Parts: sequence; C-alpha cells; structure tokens
Amino acid sequence: MTNKLITNNITEIFMGTRDKGKSAEMNSMMKAGLLRKIAPKVYTTNMEDTPEEIIRHNIFFILGQLYPQAVISHRSAFELKPTSEGDIYLTYNYTKNVTLPGIKVHLMEGPKGTEYDMPFIENLYISSAERRTMENLQKGRTRGGSSKCLPRTSIEDYLERILQVNGEKGLNSFRDKAREIAGSLGMEAEFETLNTIISALLSTKPSKVLTSPAALARAQGEPYDANRIKLFGILFDALHNEPFPLIDEPNVETSAFRNFAFFESYFSNYIEGTEFEIEDARQIVETGQPMPARNADSHDVLGTFQIVASRREMRRTPSSADDLIDILQDRHRVMMAARPDRNPGMFKMQNNHAGDTHFVDCTLVRGTLRKGFEYYQALEHPFAKAMFMLFMISEVHPFTDGNGRISRIMMNAELVAADQSKIIIPTVFREDYLNALRRLTRRNDPSVLLHAMTRVRNFSANITGDNFEETRHYLERCNAFKEGDGYILRF
Repeated sequence: MTNKLITNNITEIFMGTRDKGKSAEMNSMMKAGLLRKIAPKVYTTNMEDTPEEIIRHNIFFILGQLYPQAVISHRSAFELKPTSEGDIYLTYNYTKNVTLPGIKVHLMEGPKGTEYDMPFIENLYISSAERRTMENLQKGRTRGGSSKCLPRTSIEDYLERILQVNGEKGLNSFRDKAREIAGSLGMEAEFETLNTIISALLSTKPSKVLTSPAALARAQGEPYDANRIKLFGILFDALHNEPFPLIDEPNVETSAFRNFAFFESYFSNYIEGTEFEIEDARQIVETGQPMPARNADSHDVLGTFQIVASRREMRRTPSSADDLIDILQDRHRVMMAARPDRNPGMFKMQNNHAGDTHFVDCTLVRGTLRKGFEYYQALEHPFAKAMFMLFMISEVHPFTDGNGRISRIMMNAELVAADQSKIIIPTVFREDYLNALRRLTRRNDPSVLLHAMTRVRNFSANITGDNFEETRHYLERCNAFKEGDGYILRF
C-alpha cells in the first residue's frame, strides 16, 4: 500500500486529505519515517532537504492545491517566483496573509481568472500581460511593508520594450486590449495611469511623465546591434562590386513556377525539422488540408507554399526600412498562422540562439533591420541583394520561430522580382549551407557563403518544368533528399 502511494505520485509533495483511506496510508508512512509534515496540510517524502527548500521547489503545486483558481498577480505574475524576502502575491476569494516555511503568501480579494488570463500549474492562473501591468500600477502596500507592485520604472521599461520590439502598432494593440480588460475588471483608474505612460512613450519628445532611463531614451531613436552592422558591412563589401552572372527564370509558366514552389517549400521546411514524406507533403499542398495528426506541421508547409507559389507576392521587395518590416511581418503571419504560441507576425520578445551563436537582442531587432536596410538599398545586382537579405534576416533572427524559412523566402523574393531563377536548399546541402552562414558570423568570411550559394543557385536553375515526377526523379539523381555525411549534391 505504501509503495503504491509513492509510485502514484510523481511529486514529492502530498496534501492533507479528508479521504480516510489515503489519510490512514499517510499516517502509516509517517510512522515508518517515509513521510513528514512541513506545513499545514503539506507533507513530503523528501526527508533530506529543509522545509524551506522543499516549499520553494514546489511552490506553485502547493499554492494550486491550497488555493484553487487563484490568480498569480501583481509583481508575482511578472517574476513567477517569490521575492528575495519570500513574498508571493495571489488574487483570490478573500484577503489574508499566510506563512509557509520560507514563504509569505499574500492573498488579495479580487477578480477571478478570466478568458484573457493564462491557465497555469495545478488550477492556478497567471494574470495576462495587460492585467498584470495595470495591477503593478496600483497604489499602496500590503501589510508588513512589502510591495505587491514592481517599481514604476520596471513597468515603463516593460512598455518601452514592447514598443521597441513590436512598434507603435504593437503598443497601441496592447493599450486597446488593456482598455477592454480594465472595463471588465473594474480597473479604470489603473488603465488611466497606463494610458498616460503609453501616450508619453509614443510622443516624439521626452515627457515629465516618464521616469525610466530606457523609456526616456526611446525618444532619441532606435538602437541597433553595432557588431552585426559591422558584419553586414563586410558582406556588403564582398557583394557590391562583384559581377555575378544573371540566370533568367526558366519557369515562366504558372504551372512550372508552382511545381518549383512545392519543392522549395518542402525542402525549406524539411531542413528546419518539419519532415514529411514527399507524397504526404504533396497531398497537403494539393488539397489545402492538413494531416489531422500533424496540423501545425502541415500548416507550416502549406503556409510556406502559399507565399512562394504566388508570383505576385514574391515580387514584393522593400523600398524602405518600414516596408521591410511590414513585408517580414506579413509573410511570417501567413507562414506561422497555425502556431499562435509562436506569435505570428510579431517580432521576438525573448532572445534566441542556435548552439553558441546568439542572435540579435530582441530589443535591437528593429533598429538593426533599419540600419541593415541602408546597405541593402545600395546593392544593385539581384543575386547580391538576395544574398544580403538572406544573411541579414538569418543573422538578426527577428522572430521566435520560422527565421530560416522567412530568410529564404526574402532571398528568393529578390530573385523573382528581377525575373531570376530562384534557389532551393536541398536536404543534402543543409550542412554546407549552415556552415557557410556560420563562417561569416564567426570568422567574418563571406567567401564560403557566396561560393556555396553560387553552387546551389546553379543546381536550382536546372529544376524546370511542371511535371512533378520528372522533377522528383531529377532531384533523386542529384541526391537532393539524402541525409548524412556520405552524400554530396550532384548535378
């Protein structure tokens, strides 16, 4: 019986229960030295660590059991951990302070979780971004002098970060949603404070309303990644005087263009880990219907195809930095439509990396793209513009996901706009392609990238016609679908 209770509970925490059978079993375990009580209604099988350590490790599980449907709110919704003094804040059915070993739980009577708030561990909610921002603009302190709110400078920095990452449109959208939530939760006063800060942030002049240095500095312009701009300069120097050959688009007919686009979208997803059998991918594209068991993956392929198969869409190239950002976000929104958790069409709000390569800081994405555009617009040859766009988007990595695919879409759009043959990166060439990008990133050497992309460009120019089977057989002869070090691209 005792062993069954232990193996049926993954957690080291047991909660007091009115179930007589389970209660008797727990008493038996306590007598056997296998269970101990560390707080009211809280027991553990961990006989080594201190109660304080055990409570901190399992804090949200415990809170969810003690206070079901509570909302992790105010500063705790941002921090998702107790403060350094051990305080944690929940909005609940009543107001009360509860002491656990090493933790002081501040229960505050207030609105329950809503459709906007996020379900969390063990029956808890986390207040939505808009709600917790307004909660932290409330006045007053809880009993004991510990503030339930972050410093106002922290909230201003958070709002400035939203503006930096997602622009005025993103911050205005945040404000609109906050207004709606405030009306349903009775937080009109908090919204007015929020509205005042946002209005000051969107002003072109510093305001007495703002106190955060980052928020005040926002009026001075958009910062950028200086090291990446130097790297873009190195690539620009290698591109702008080079007489690259022109390779006219061989797939002039719409059927041939779409046939190429299928394999383009197939390989672009495959080398990023979205792997399908070729016939499955073809069925998804031809029917426009995802595979039921792989809905999001299917939409990745379908979304990519919808963009690259449209000659009209692929002729869109940026004429300004604002245009670049709009095109990027529009295409990402289509491509990632089935993955709302990846924020389709929105620039990343957390930093990302691949291995030991760390991409541009999320607060510098817009400024770096704008600065990079200055180099891009000075290039003339379509292949040079395509290579610069490929590397710039790949290096900035502006989105949470889908950056490789969007960088190749932007590359090929430059070629389509100039009636040049597009480029496919087949599976067998994946490591050559990635290593070439890394060589430029880590060693400031663009020669390997240009050599590799010239080779795969020549390969891609041979993919012609609208016959699916003939194209697949050609690609098979080229080893295009092969994986592993034992194969090379042949054509």
